[in-house]
Amino acid sequence: MGFAGEHPRLEATSELLRELVSHLRQNRTQLREEWVRRITEARLLTAMSQEEIFAEATSVYDSYVEALETGTFEALQSYARNLSERIIPRGVETHEVVGIVLLLRDVLARSLFAKYQTDFEKLNRILDAYEPAANRIANTVAVGFVQERERVIRQQQEAIRELSTPVLQVRERLLILPIIGVIDPQRARQLTEQLLRGIRTNRAKVVVIDITGVAAMDATVANHLVQTVEASRLLGATVIVTGLSPEIAQTLVTIGVELGKMNTVGDLQGGIEQAERLLGYKVVPIS
Repeated sequence: MGFAGEHPRLEATSELLRELVSHLRQNRTQLREEWVRRITEARLLTAMSQEEIFAEATSVYDSYVEALETGTFEALQSYARNLSERIIPRGVETHEVVGIVLLLRDVLARSLFAKYQTDFEKLNRILDAYEPAANRIANTVAVGFVQERERVIRQQQEAIRELSTPVLQVRERLLILPIIGVIDPQRARQLTEQLLRGIRTNRAKVVVIDITGVAAMDATVANHLVQTVEASRLLGATVIVTGLSPEIAQTLVTIGVELGKMNTVGDLQGGIEQAERLLGYKVVPIS
């Protein structure tokens, strides 16, 4: 009984949305230009040129109207992701994207007020149909942008971590991993992954891990270093650890590592020389 009037209401809403979509398509050029003008006045998307803003505004407008017409948001979500991929590297912020979508909603609402100013009853019905859809569209675009931005940030963080722990091939079958700065458990795991990948890719037989630039190391990270040495051995590579400070040596002893079983050398130069001997290289002075 409570659902008897629901079907007619849905049909009425669909009819109103069809009328709304027709209005937005007929006035596409005018409304799009007004929207771009408002974006410029609000000083949004300042990292983009006027031509770029206009081109993106055209695509967003058409996707917006399509979402209103079909009631499906997959195409809009896809476009939001693609848009985000293009504009995030330009420095566009989340508030700018949310701002332009809200401006479009405002521009379209104003056009409805102008069209139905003499028929307030129909205006109210049109707005009742439009506003929930418009709010969902705004949310879809905002969420898509934020998700893409978070993905880009994660990629950038990963790139920075890779730069901070470079695995260097200095000779055939010889890798060096110089570690500088603070090592937390996350960086330690990432360091291990890079090193093992480097050993496999370069078919390395000897690896020199230099920790001269590491001031301190807690038990968790020290244990991870030991596991890295063991994992490298399982891949067929001998690990030489150089630059071991007294503090780090004490930490290793505390967690039960027998330093006599770990291949350690005082400094990086000595470590490279030992690595070359293990590989059968002989350094001959130039006379």
